[in-house]
Amino acid sequence: MSEPPAVKIEPFPQYLGEHENQYAFAYTIHITNESATTIRLRNRHWIITHGNGHQEEVAGEGVVGETPELPPGARYSYTSGAFLPTRTGSMQGSYGFTDAEGREFRVPIPEFALLVPDALN
Repeated sequence: MSEPPAVKIEPFPQYLGEHENQYAFAYTIHITNESATTIRLRNRHWIITHGNGHQEEVAGEGVVGETPELPPGARYSYTSGAFLPTRTGSMQGSYGFTDAEGREFRVPIPEFALLVPDALN
């Protein structure tokens, strides 16, 4: 069995402020196809951990309503958001892709922190 295509996932979170007793965060994700084959992002699976340890899972088709195709060397970026009831938290998960031959594979999304700027002081 061959190795799945190489895909680089880079998350960039940002705190947006408080809204209706929740803490709003945006995150931009850069997805780079570092392989020699075209791939398509099909679905996502997130694990969102609140500062109190509570976890929620979110899964669905594509990202922000799209299932982008990435030829070799291409990068796709999108921005989305999350609301937390706590001042700290984190997100991690995986994306499901298919390669040019229709083979499915998953790529982990590295864990990243969601922090109100003064939360750790």
